[in-house]
Amino acid sequence: MARKKTKKQSMSLASLVITFLLVAGGYFWAEGTSTVSHRPVTRVENAASRPSEELAHSVLTDTVRAQLGSDLVYNGAGAFVMNGNRTDLDAAVASVPYADNKTKIAQGKVVPTVANALLSKATRQYQKREETGNGSTSWKPAGWHQVRHLEGEYNHAIDRGHLLAYSLVGGLKGYDASTSNPKNIAVQTAWSNQSNRPDATGQNYFETQVRRALDRNKRVRYRVTLIYQSQEDLVPVGSHLEAKAADGSLEFNVFVPNVQQGLVIDYYSGKIHLNQ
Repeated sequence: MARKKTKKQSMSLASLVITFLLVAGGYFWAEGTSTVSHRPVTRVENAASRPSEELAHSVLTDTVRAQLGSDLVYNGAGAFVMNGNRTDLDAAVASVPYADNKTKIAQGKVVPTVANALLSKATRQYQKREETGNGSTSWKPAGWHQVRHLEGEYNHAIDRGHLLAYSLVGGLKGYDASTSNPKNIAVQTAWSNQSNRPDATGQNYFETQVRRALDRNKRVRYRVTLIYQSQEDLVPVGSHLEAKAADGSLEFNVFVPNVQQGLVIDYYSGKIHLNQ
């Protein structure tokens, strides 16, 4: 009986050891698998879809910095915060909503420079372009040189970039918010125009903040100033965006560089080359 008990005890101890090894092995295998499956793949992809800090800074020549001022801080997401994100726009004005565009003549062509607007829920456009007669167009702004079939998040180089977005001002009676208004459309990279994430802050990211304010029935002063390296350039090196709500609930002052990872842009002509 004693021997049988000892044998049973030995078998029980061996079973415990095996069980422990299996559990421990399963735990470490699971941990290893978890580590692999949770690698920051998304972060890598996000980082690749926005310009590098070096590329974002590349447009900040002495001429451009003179236009933007010295208080310019990279936000880590492709754009720059200006003047501590404060603007001198006065939103508490007794005026009906309006929109106004200014232009310049460069190389004999009309090129937009500044757009000013006082926005409200009434100027906000919720309908699709096709429903309001502002659908796709074949018109091309000055400096248009498209490149397609690119790899990555954006398969093309440039868009018809609005100074005043259709969604913000498309409800304003008498204002041409189409993609063929030469006073309101400039050549803009797909990233600079479309990107709308906290880690990749293109113009759409800041426009979304304005849209949300208008949806809450706020009155917002909004200004977009295109920054050019020279008077004769057809394509801006970036967009200076400013917004301020009348009640102070929204305010920003930023510069979004007109760049895109993998592209080299000649801002004078608009010609684009791939950065091999």
